[in-house]
Amino acid sequence: MSSIDSFLAGARSTLDRVTPEQAAQLQADGALVVDIRPHANRAAEGEIPGSVVVERIHMEWRLAPDSDWRLPGVTTTTTAIVVCNEGYSSSLAAADLQRLGLPNATDLTGGFRAWAAAGLPVVEGGSDPVP
Repeated sequence: MSSIDSFLAGARSTLDRVTPEQAAQLQADGALVVDIRPHANRAAEGEIPGSVVVERIHMEWRLAPDSDWRLPGVTTTTTAIVVCNEGYSSSLAAADLQRLGLPNATDLTGGFRAWAAAGLPVVEGGSDPVP
């Protein structure tokens, strides 16, 4: 196993990863869907309606429950579902959020592309990230 495969497996061992359908239900129940994909991907492929765009370089500051720069309403009980293109970098990001005090952080298996392939709603993308 390569070092990145081992690293990814370690990150995923702490996550209760969700399918697109489970993510949609969790979002309907109040979970925060966090899109960390680059602008170019969001502009080309669209976004999940109601998701919050937080670029990866800002994610920890915006979602750590004790950060002075966290998004309004983020607490240690927040369920956050991190979304990337295909579900790889989102696994690493969600594991980071767990280490920062967000135990209900997870990611979307297969990423945005699995969401779209499942026929779930997509809106035109390219929106600006949360400042």
